[in-house]
Amino acid sequence: MAFGKFQDFLGALVKGQLDRFAGSSTPSMDELLQKLMGNSGEVSAAVAARELLDLYKQSDGEAKLAFFQNLEQNFNANEAQVAVAHANYTKDPSSLNTNRLARVTEPRRHELLRRLNQTPGATHDLVSMRTDLLRFIEESPELVAVDETFVRLFTSWFGRSFLLLQTIDWSTSAAILNRIIRYEAVHEIKDWDDLRSRIDRPNRRCFAYFHPALTDEPLIFVEVALSTEIPGSINSILEDSAEQNTDTSKFTTATFYSISNCQPGLKNISFGNFLIKQVVQELQTEFPSIKQFVTLSPIPGFAHWLAIEDRAENGEEFNELDSLKADVQSLEPCLDPIEIHGDAIKKLVFNYLILAKKGKYPFDPVTRFHLGNGAKIHQLHVAADLSDKGLTQSYGTMVSYLYDLRYIERNHEAYVTEGTVDFSDKLKPLLIKS
Repeated sequence: MAFGKFQDFLGALVKGQLDRFAGSSTPSMDELLQKLMGNSGEVSAAVAARELLDLYKQSDGEAKLAFFQNLEQNFNANEAQVAVAHANYTKDPSSLNTNRLARVTEPRRHELLRRLNQTPGATHDLVSMRTDLLRFIEESPELVAVDETFVRLFTSWFGRSFLLLQTIDWSTSAAILNRIIRYEAVHEIKDWDDLRSRIDRPNRRCFAYFHPALTDEPLIFVEVALSTEIPGSINSILEDSAEQNTDTSKFTTATFYSISNCQPGLKNISFGNFLIKQVVQELQTEFPSIKQFVTLSPIPGFAHWLAIEDRAENGEEFNELDSLKADVQSLEPCLDPIEIHGDAIKKLVFNYLILAKKGKYPFDPVTRFHLGNGAKIHQLHVAADLSDKGLTQSYGTMVSYLYDLRYIERNHEAYVTEGTVDFSDKLKPLLIKS
């Protein structure tokens, strides 16, 4: 039986059981937890899971927080079983004892989430549940342990083999298109006409990943501009008006200009690296003339880094980088200073991308994403995004990362192991020597 048909069948059984007991007193969250963890029958467990998920959704913030605190405090591994398994492993570190130790050290909340996911529609509910959890962690950091359970299971449930790539065009369902408008996180889609200009022109493509358990819900999507050269500004893409009779055989460059994660509850579950590589394959098949794959990316961490206290203010030596930072800090983030001081801004932005670190990796989150996928810093574009957001976060500067298919794996390995930031030789003159 196909996945969808089985889910419909199971859903009907669950609904029938719920309807049968409608009107009776509602069990508490704790009672439903005990019922779910004690059940062995598939239908009865699915019914208990649906009751618990529905009760959670109806609960207020205080009750939801108590639910997660319960999972953190009372759904850990059995300490006595862990001690016995560890002792057996210490005496005999065989594969069998290793497996037993791994099994008993798994917190009980892993199994709880698996059982919750047995009922139809549960995956969507659990993704929403993690959205709540991430908000609670800010005030209750001990709940990180619970979040690690979600991440571990979601990483498995949303593995590459379960992801479905779909081209988004004007024939896509209105429900999905509406979500694309709502979820766009980089360059706002103003209305339906704006959306159509991005997905229904010969020089535009849009691709999204979906999961069978989340009907009509994109996980992540990427918007692509096709051209004969690398665009130098976001307006040149968003305000382009290519005609339908455009000769597509002349395209040489594909530019990924917007990548949006759609589900807050799937934060830190990686899809983007798979998405870009698969989209490259799709574009190569459709447009053999395209040989250059780049991004036109924002630099969201630059303004924050620029505002960080200078070393000179702490009594340390005032070097060239500090001096350049001070010069740029004195500018108003608007067009006139950018045009006049574009070279200084470009130099500082490049050194930010190369030198500013979070551990051994770049400080900028978009840089970490693309370099982690095997790309390299290829070009910088001053006055490329003059929107309020672009001016505020990076003085209007954007960066192109190059996905050179010959070196993606090499760059990825060097970045992951050593934190190596690869960049075009043409940018070397901008680098400040520390």
